[in-house]
Amino acid sequence: MHHFHRGKRSILMAELGEERPSPEEQQVQEQYEHGTSLSKQRLFDLEADEGSANAVRQKADWGTIWKLAFQCIGVVYGDLGTSPLYVLPGIFPDGIKNEEDILGVLSLIIYSIIIISLIKYVFIVLAANDNGEGGTFALYSLICRHAKVNLIPNQQAEDREVSTYKLDLPKRSTRMASALKYSLESSLIIKYSLLFTTMIGVSMVLGDGILTPCISVLSAVGGIREAAPSLSQDAIMWISVVILILLFQVQRFGTDKVGYTFAPILVLWFAFIAFIGLFNFIKYEPGVIKAVNPWYIVKYFQRNKKKAWISIGGVILCLTGSEALFADLGHFNIRSIQLSSCAVLVPSVLLAYIGQCSYLRKNTEDVTDAFYKSIPKPVYWPQFVVAVLAAIIASQSLISASFSIIQQSVALGCFPRVQVVHTSAEHEGQVYVPEINTLLMLACVGVTLGFKNTLTIGNAYGIAVTFVFVITSMFLVLVMVMIWKTNIILIIIYVLTIGLIEVLFLSSTLYKFVDGGYIPLLFASTVVSIMFIWNYGYRKKYMYELENKIAMKSLTDIVSDERIHRVEGLGLFYTHLVHGISPIFTHYVSHVQALHKVLVFISIKSLPISTVPAEERFLFGRVKPGELIFRCIVRYGYKDSRKDQKTFEELLANQLKDFIGEDSGAEDRQRELALVDNALRDGFVYLMGECEVMAANGSTWVKKLTVDYLYNWLIRFVRQPDEVFLIPRKQLLKVGMTYDV
Repeated sequence: MHHFHRGKRSILMAELGEERPSPEEQQVQEQYEHGTSLSKQRLFDLEADEGSANAVRQKADWGTIWKLAFQCIGVVYGDLGTSPLYVLPGIFPDGIKNEEDILGVLSLIIYSIIIISLIKYVFIVLAANDNGEGGTFALYSLICRHAKVNLIPNQQAEDREVSTYKLDLPKRSTRMASALKYSLESSLIIKYSLLFTTMIGVSMVLGDGILTPCISVLSAVGGIREAAPSLSQDAIMWISVVILILLFQVQRFGTDKVGYTFAPILVLWFAFIAFIGLFNFIKYEPGVIKAVNPWYIVKYFQRNKKKAWISIGGVILCLTGSEALFADLGHFNIRSIQLSSCAVLVPSVLLAYIGQCSYLRKNTEDVTDAFYKSIPKPVYWPQFVVAVLAAIIASQSLISASFSIIQQSVALGCFPRVQVVHTSAEHEGQVYVPEINTLLMLACVGVTLGFKNTLTIGNAYGIAVTFVFVITSMFLVLVMVMIWKTNIILIIIYVLTIGLIEVLFLSSTLYKFVDGGYIPLLFASTVVSIMFIWNYGYRKKYMYELENKIAMKSLTDIVSDERIHRVEGLGLFYTHLVHGISPIFTHYVSHVQALHKVLVFISIKSLPISTVPAEERFLFGRVKPGELIFRCIVRYGYKDSRKDQKTFEELLANQLKDFIGEDSGAEDRQRELALVDNALRDGFVYLMGECEVMAANGSTWVKKLTVDYLYNWLIRFVRQPDEVFLIPRKQLLKVGMTYDV
């Protein structure tokens, strides 16, 4: 992207509020809008990071694909792989009344895994990635880039020129795609609905982060009762609580080596459950292979009717973790996940269920502890140890996913500012969020102490899982129609098969609302309320600044005012606006009546994409010709980290001088470079507004409650902007102002 033209005012100046541009400037603007190169642009980044790592991974050779396939076994498949610990007891809470029901249930499990986990996620949803990133926010950002549905302007000229912002779209255009795009863009209700649905998806993933450790660890530790029957349920509960607390305490060390550390353990786990499943299949009842015939599902429903529908809430537990196949895509690539899913995950898990059902055909009374009862005695203790380790690993994957999704939410203004710690110098996506870690730990311990057993937790778990499935399918259909422009027949087939199956799952899990199912809904309503209040205040603040931005003429008058004293040093004035100057700047000047000789307006902008390439992240422009007043736009994706401020200052200084060297004439260049060097010797001063947002007079009581009390109450408990941007306190000057929104 080329943003500036030598000898002419920058395009950015017109955006600052200047009057209608001249025909020549209009031509430049039109060229810019169409991506025409205008001149050599000054770009810089804080350091050469791995912003394009995902693109490299997608084109990796087979050696790299095999390595990533091995790593993702230890990161992605823990939850799906450990589901045999607790699925069958959840389907038969009152015992097995008819042996034929075992075949019907096994057939349900087989086809649920094949249709939802394999066909939907591994072969369809993975393709709907956002530059190699997956998850609910990735789908939402994909839609936001194609249609103007973001409630804050996001399809601006300088954004569309970022290489990762562009979409590789089919050349054909369809009437249905155009009609859908128009409907999304023209309806404020639909825009709010999309944002609200995304927030629900995020909150449900956080719910998974709470329930996965509870049910996995409780199920695994419960196996010790097979060897020590005298051990009470309370003892198992407290052992599980200790393990959970330890699990959350080690999160601060990061997940940098999770793949290589945990993959061998999970490979051993998959080998164990596959071997034991095959052994039980041969020893007890090979006839269960008849369950591959889906007619047994029909017969199961004919016999049990409503009870069969209710039992689907237990079947859904065999799919827990399917969303992780998509959410953790950023660490790997599509081929590696497809390869390891087809070669390791699906065959091992299916063999485990087939083996358990074979055992239960001869031992129906053992259904409440089917996994451990079906283990051959000689391998019981090795399998128990591996099961506990696998359960802990399964918990780790959803906890890490929770950290990542909170990072995305914070970056896009949908969650209060919390501390995001990058735990790996090599992988941007590996983060740790202390506040969320504490919240998840307390919630996990509370759920474990409150429910004590996996049956009730399983009811809650099912609702969280099915909500994420349905939301993913809703967004996926939008992507199919509007972005992929898929044939309408294929879309209808998807909706009438996978879509209806997921709705059936959701209806069954909601039936168990009073039996623990209310837990994720209660948690989700709390999280969504916090997210919506924060986003509402964030948008109101942004729109106030946009509507009251300083015009170019006003800025010229301020700079030319002889009463304004010009002081030594380099001032960095932080503003939310990319197009225009924040109204707090005039408030600052009227009170301080001094400006630094070199002034740079810094705009930190979060784009709805996973990462901004290193060479395109930072952009310089001159605000006023002949003056050392510049604008620096800093663009981040939701997976990008922010480096230390000292490095930022050094590179800012170097790149500012490079920009002046190419933007100015020979005489002006030497003079301006000398002035910048003098300013740098005097040091940086950070100027930042501290705004209080209040509802304007005449606002409704709902708006006053939301803005004056709830939003401002949240602000008091979160990190301040200077902490987020890593600004040194000794070099910071704040100016307060009230925004009546």
